[in-house]
Amino acid sequence: MEPSKPDGHFWYGANLGELSRISPVTVGLKSFDDIREAMNTTIAIQPDYQGASAYDALGQLEMKTRITGGKVEKAIEYLEQGMKIEPANSNIRLHLAEAYFAADRDADGIKKLNELIAMKPHPNYIPEHEAAVVEAKKLLAKKS
Repeated sequence: MEPSKPDGHFWYGANLGELSRISPVTVGLKSFDDIREAMNTTIAIQPDYQGASAYDALGQLEMKTRITGGKVEKAIEYLEQGMKIEPANSNIRLHLAEAYFAADRDADGIKKLNELIAMKPHPNYIPEHEAAVVEAKKLLAKKS
């Protein structure tokens, strides 16, 4: 890993996050700090790396760790920062909507989901956008 480049830090954190999701007890609990550090390092080097996805990862980490101290408000802060940097990131928009719902800000969440469904996908992330749209429609159906 090259310390001055975002790639290794981001993908280390992303892969560790996926392992944590798959094995929350054996990997997840002890990896949160490492994921957070990797994503914060990515942001320090290049905030817009991979469509500002480090902010998305930090927001999701806050949401997934609420039982152990993660905060919805902090998740919203990370996700809103990511949206400012890369408004075309479908996953950030989806996860921001979820965070708004968790914070009892349903109108804001519904607005973000509708924006997601209506937006034109970034050409490099069409499959990710399509998956986010499917999830957005499911969430909207639950809120109707």
